[in-house]
Amino acid sequence: MKASADSWTSGSAYETYMGRWSRSLARVFVDWLQPRPSIHWLDVGCGTGALTSTICEICKPASVLACDPAEPFVAHARRIVADARASFVVAGTDALPIRQGGFDAIVSGLVLNFLPDAPRSIAAMGERVRSGGIVAAYVWDYDDGLQFLRHFWDEATASDPSASALDEGGRFPLCNPTALASLFRTSGLTAVDTRSLEIPTDFVDFNDYWTPFLGGTGPAPSYVGSLDSARREALKERLQHRLPTASDGRITLRARAWAVRGVVG
Repeated sequence: MKASADSWTSGSAYETYMGRWSRSLARVFVDWLQPRPSIHWLDVGCGTGALTSTICEICKPASVLACDPAEPFVAHARRIVADARASFVVAGTDALPIRQGGFDAIVSGLVLNFLPDAPRSIAAMGERVRSGGIVAAYVWDYDDGLQFLRHFWDEATASDPSASALDEGGRFPLCNPTALASLFRTSGLTAVDTRSLEIPTDFVDFNDYWTPFLGGTGPAPSYVGSLDSARREALKERLQHRLPTASDGRITLRARAWAVRGVVG
């Protein structure tokens, strides 16, 4: 579930880089879904468990089966989601788990844009949902809705035009409501709906912003890891001058994602 230039080797590094925002976003997503209690869920591309833990915390599920092809992420999620209703398996969209009678809801957080064949993956999800159940997902608005990452790539490409090939804003045209709705409708889902989801992304200081980019997990940290020390330091200085910083050092930004849902049958 990644582009070839990306590295996804550390659950803890991802948690520091994106996971902390994923958890806030998962709550907004679940609030939008307004699911019934006591239903059976499948979380596709569970990563470090942000959406699974949120479902367990506020949705009163009967069960949540979560899967991801990245074994380090699944291992990390198993460690931090201590809920008897949740279970985890290593699996991608080419071999999704099956439940007798179907799942009531299949959800996917911040994954669709990384799939090599999104239409086929959504179709596979729909095949595993009972009639009348839902498939729902959300993705970051990489083009201009994820401010902390937009600042990063704008500075990276200003000094290194080749970095534009890694910029998620150009790589992921799926990350907008029109494309998401079309994907769900052409995959056979009905009553398709989309919604923007927004959260604050506040950093206590520049180090809080910059350090996660050194973790080597994800497109931007993978790019930083490819730089020599001089180019890495130059990019750091450019960002430090660019970011809107308060007198106490805080950096206050916003992040937007797009959510989509549809009904099976």
